[in-house]
Amino acid sequence: MKNSFIIAGVMGWPVAHSRSPLIHNHWIHEHNLNGAYGLFPVNPNDLEAAIRGIKALGIAGCNITIPHKVNAMRFVDWVHPLAHRMGAINTIVVQPDGALHGFNNDGFGFIQSLLQSNPRWESNTDPIVVIGAGGAARGIVVSLLDDGATSIRLINRTHSKAEELARAFGPAVTSVKWEDREDALHNASLLINTTNQGMQGESALDIKLNNLPTKALVFDAVYIPQETPLLKEARLRGNLTVNGLGMLLHQARPAFQAWFGVMPEVTDKLYAKVCSS
Repeated sequence: MKNSFIIAGVMGWPVAHSRSPLIHNHWIHEHNLNGAYGLFPVNPNDLEAAIRGIKALGIAGCNITIPHKVNAMRFVDWVHPLAHRMGAINTIVVQPDGALHGFNNDGFGFIQSLLQSNPRWESNTDPIVVIGAGGAARGIVVSLLDDGATSIRLINRTHSKAEELARAFGPAVTSVKWEDREDALHNASLLINTTNQGMQGESALDIKLNNLPTKALVFDAVYIPQETPLLKEARLRGNLTVNGLGMLLHQARPAFQAWFGVMPEVTDKLYAKVCSS
C-alpha cells in the first residue's frame, strides 16, 4: 500500500466550495503519504453511475455531501447500522474485494468537536435543546443518544417534523413548539442549531437566550461565518461556544484513516489553515 498512489475525494453538487480537499491534502502532506484528495462534482442524475465507477477507477473511496447523502445509500453494497439510523451516509470506503461500504462519521465529528472545546462535557447531565429537524438534526440526535443523553428537546418551525423525529427516537426526545422555544432553554446544558439560520447570506436564528444558563455550551453547525449571530450573543453573555468547523474537521478523521491507513489529528495549524482559506 505504501508504494501505491491513493486517490479519494468528495462527491457533491455543487462541490467547489468544499474545504475537504484542504483538510485531507494537509494530512497527506503531514504524514508524507503518496496520494491526493480532490473534488468530484456529480449531477444528481449521474449519482448511481458515479458511485458504481469508484471501484473501476481504483479510487479508495469518497466523502458524500449535499445533496447526495441520502440517495447515495441506495448505490453502495453495505451501509453501517449507525448510518442507517442517521438516514444518510457521508463516506464510502472501497473494500479489498471491491465492495462499496457506506458510513456516517458526522456524529463522531460532532461529539469530538464538543469534547475538544470542553473535555469534561457530558451528554447525560441537563437537558439538551436541538433546533431543526432535518438530516443534520437527525444525525446529531442519534450521536447524542448513543453518547448517553437522556433528555433532548427538539424544536422546529414546522412542529410536525419535530414530532415525527421525536417519535422515531422514543421518550428521551420530546418535541417543543416553535413559540415555546425560549422556555425550552431553561436548565439546558447544551443548545444546538442545525439549521442554516445565521449562515452567510441567511437571516439570524430568531431566538433570545435570556433563559439559557451561562454554563451551557452553545453549538452552531454553521461555520461560514465562523461566529454566527447566535454564537456572538452566546459568547457575550458568557457561554462557551463551538462552531461547525470542528465537526467538519473531526468527521474527516475516520474517513482518512479508512483510505490512507493513518488516524490524523486536528491541530491548531489545520484550524488556522482552514479558517484562512
